[in-house]
Amino acid sequence: MRRLLYLLPILLFAVVAAYFARVLTSGRDPSLLPSALIDKPAPAFDLAGLNGAPKLSRAALAGQVVLVNFFASWCVPCRAEHPLLMRLSEEEHVPLFGIAYKDKPADAAHFLEQLGDPYRLVGLDESGRTGIDFGVYGVPETYLIDKAGHIRFRYVGPLTAEAFEHELLPRLRALERS
Repeated sequence: MRRLLYLLPILLFAVVAAYFARVLTSGRDPSLLPSALIDKPAPAFDLAGLNGAPKLSRAALAGQVVLVNFFASWCVPCRAEHPLLMRLSEEEHVPLFGIAYKDKPADAAHFLEQLGDPYRLVGLDESGRTGIDFGVYGVPETYLIDKAGHIRFRYVGPLTAEAFEHELLPRLRALERS
């Protein structure tokens, strides 16, 4: 009986390890987390603008295909994706709107002064309520919203050039043509 007690933790560890091995080798992309909001209207929001800029609301996005990027100054992956966001706004002319998620206005402003500001407008989501309404797991997250205000795609984590070229850009261009 005593030996069985010693073997129980080893057996439990083996079961947990087998589960994680199965999940990790399943071939699923972890950035493609499911979202209940895909093909549904973007949540209503009305956020104060950064540094006295105009408010950012769902109405400000209407009538155009846009990307909404949740970011924060304290987010290391946000810094990693930022050069790509700068390139998208400058070269691709992608309509990009930012939401500073659970960030202090001064910190968000300093972040954008330091790295450049790729956004047409930045809204301040200090409480995180808008992020919750969108289903944000953590920053950065990027949402593709169509002309009618429906969420068409969600990318979790820092955008990469490959993800932009192969996943986001084709969807963006298709929505712009429709």
